[in-house]
Amino acid sequence: MLTHLDDSNRPAMVDVGDKATPRRTARARALVVLPPAVADLFDGDDIRGPKGPVFHTAVLTGTQAAKKASDLILLCHPLALDRCAFDIRLDTSGARPTVVIECEVATVGRTGVEMEALAGVYGAALA
Repeated sequence: MLTHLDDSNRPAMVDVGDKATPRRTARARALVVLPPAVADLFDGDDIRGPKGPVFHTAVLTGTQAAKKASDLILLCHPLALDRCAFDIRLDTSGARPTVVIECEVATVGRTGVEMEALAGVYGAALA
């Protein structure tokens, strides 16, 4: 059974009104493979580009995306987030330099925060 379809097979937001309100957390990860020329701009803490520190900008953009997940994803419940934290690092151990972006989101509520964590890494990766 698909949870976002009503009895007539029409799209519908899930009714979470009767659910308990435990603490809910979710973590998502995105990988962004970089060309070596961009990875060479890494200064040990961040990549410095012409518009400023890339990782710091990614955290701010990702946080805003997580907060706006319900505006981006159809039928997603708007949630007040208690926590939205990022870990962004450059991994040079593989064949190509890769930025690893992790977003952890938490709230106390009736529905999970998986979509918010995914929206957070999505926004950070785009930035």
